[in-house]
Amino acid sequence: MTRSVYVTGIDRGDGRQVIELGVMELLTRHVDRVGVFRPLVHDGPDRLFDLLRARYRLTQPADSVYGIGYDEAAALQAEQGTDELVSRLVDRFHRVARDYEYVLVLGSDYAGTSLPDELSLNARLANEFGAAVIPVVGGQGQEAESVRAEAHNAYRAYDSLGCDVVALVVNRVAPGLREAVAERLAARLPVPCYALPEDGALSAPTVAQIVHTLGAEVLLGDDSGLARDARDFVFGGAMLPTFLKALTPGCLVVTPGDRADLVIGSLAAHSAGAPPIAGVVLTLDERPGPDIMALASRLAPGTPVISVPGGSFPTAGELFAIEGKLNAASPRKAETALGLFERHVDTTELTNRISVARSVRVTPMMFEHELIERSRAGRRRVVLPEGGEERVLRAADVLLRRDVCDLTLLGDEEAIRKRAAELSMDLAGAQIIDPQTSPLRERFAERYAELRAHKGVGYELAFDVVADVSYFGTLMVQEGLADGMVSGAVHSTAATIRPAFEIIKTKPGAQIVSSVFFMCLADRVLVYGDCAVNPDPDAEQLADIAIQSAATAAQFGVEPRIAMLSYSTGTSGSGADVDKVRKATALVRERRPDLLVEGPIQYDAAVDAAVAQTKLPESDVAGKATVLIFPDLNTGNNTYKAVQRSAGAVAVGPVLQGLRKPVNDLSRGALVQDIVNTVAITAIQAQGAQPGAGHTAG
Repeated sequence: MTRSVYVTGIDRGDGRQVIELGVMELLTRHVDRVGVFRPLVHDGPDRLFDLLRARYRLTQPADSVYGIGYDEAAALQAEQGTDELVSRLVDRFHRVARDYEYVLVLGSDYAGTSLPDELSLNARLANEFGAAVIPVVGGQGQEAESVRAEAHNAYRAYDSLGCDVVALVVNRVAPGLREAVAERLAARLPVPCYALPEDGALSAPTVAQIVHTLGAEVLLGDDSGLARDARDFVFGGAMLPTFLKALTPGCLVVTPGDRADLVIGSLAAHSAGAPPIAGVVLTLDERPGPDIMALASRLAPGTPVISVPGGSFPTAGELFAIEGKLNAASPRKAETALGLFERHVDTTELTNRISVARSVRVTPMMFEHELIERSRAGRRRVVLPEGGEERVLRAADVLLRRDVCDLTLLGDEEAIRKRAAELSMDLAGAQIIDPQTSPLRERFAERYAELRAHKGVGYELAFDVVADVSYFGTLMVQEGLADGMVSGAVHSTAATIRPAFEIIKTKPGAQIVSSVFFMCLADRVLVYGDCAVNPDPDAEQLADIAIQSAATAAQFGVEPRIAMLSYSTGTSGSGADVDKVRKATALVRERRPDLLVEGPIQYDAAVDAAVAQTKLPESDVAGKATVLIFPDLNTGNNTYKAVQRSAGAVAVGPVLQGLRKPVNDLSRGALVQDIVNTVAITAIQAQGAQPGAGHTAG
């Protein structure tokens, strides 16, 4: 039977989209097919559903998401009664429910509707759908006791109407009152109650939203600049020295277009990072001359400069009325919202309350969710040597907003903070260290000289070597100042892993360092090894790769069933290449008799049950292998790329194995999400590698 959860409210302005997004995140962690249903809908775009569809790769047709428009619903209710309205909505809900394992229902928004007693209608719909109910109460601008009373009334209202209220959320509480509100709710209500604080980053509009609302013309700026949040408004009228003192981080400067001094001054301040601004609004349809605009574009490339026809006063009125919204065009707001939700909601408890049963299938998204969840649960510190690289900064922004792990970025601190400001990112939660100037450089030089003395490395040479970000980051891991390292977005594989070979070295029992890719197919996760490090392993090394890969698979929740791949299956083939695989299989069985292993075996016999039934019908691995070991790098690398491109698989890795402490390499074409996944994997590896988190360093 399809289950459903109904997220609803009691009034407008509760910021319910944060909770709806958070619940969707929980559902997609455990359920393969999640549907969305909005019983009542306004005309125009549905920004939240657009966000859900983009973020969670939903294939649900948009027309199946919606029940009835508000105007049509009001007319139907007036003419034929509430029963007829409810009957039609129940019918449309079940059309969605029959195609999905779980349905997220988005309750009405109380915004400009003419429906009488909207709360009772939401309650009745939830009952008719058989849905668990999560009421959301807005706490903006209220004292703790007032919020408690309103939450209590909301619970009683839905409970008295027969709803299965499984939890209650108070949102947008003043940050200083959050704990007091949470304590009062916990003491007074029989269901879990969660209190989320107001977050200015969520209510701040983006520059793009301001452009749309004001009908402004964009004179300068790129997509990244238009995605910045306008956290404050500063209106220019004073002389430049006084004006500059009024600038605040993330502010939008509003000034008459003929004040070229204020335009250039604010952009110069942004360029210097003192402070970074969101952009500039020119009023009165006045624009600086071409020379000034050319200078402006050079001072702060990408920073928006927009023009509006109105004066500062009417523009101010419009600006203060704009509130930020979650939508597909603002993914960073979604990360902020999810971070807020996950910090203040007991997600395990809520998952149990809404009775989410984990699907047998494991989708790529479910695997990625699991990485984030496990990384957050056992917090570790990961060092990123390529701190000035844009993709790394964007990944760091996601990791910090989601509270996934602690981060250290390496590089010139001023340059990193300036670049982050240009990208409208807040790195307040990250540690930034410049290896060139850090006091750790001397300590690391002594340590490296000690480790490499047998190679004739003295202190002076070591002092130069450890200034390299890859060596510095590796030494942070070795010395316990970080728990793992991720690099390779702009550095070669050799530059990333050579320091690890020299400094961290292989762990006991591991002959070599090797790698695996997690290949996330539509319905399962396979582990491929070795596709990145060892060109032509011998039988001993191949056995070591298989044993290491099985351990890595088990660490990440994949039950290891090892297929030692070859161009022949069983005893059907001969030759040096097949003999190598046969010998490696025997070594795995000898060293680890507890592991399920089969080889030599062809790929189709390893993963296809029908082929396996023909070629190896008695095998415990054939047809259901999860760990696939390739005989050489050429075969492995080409196969993983072929499966990735042809089958639409998500390849997560390479994940290095065999080191005493985790260091992982990125592809130089790595996307932001690839970096996020690799950092999460590194943090999880560190949880198993050592008992404590890394210490901070300066």
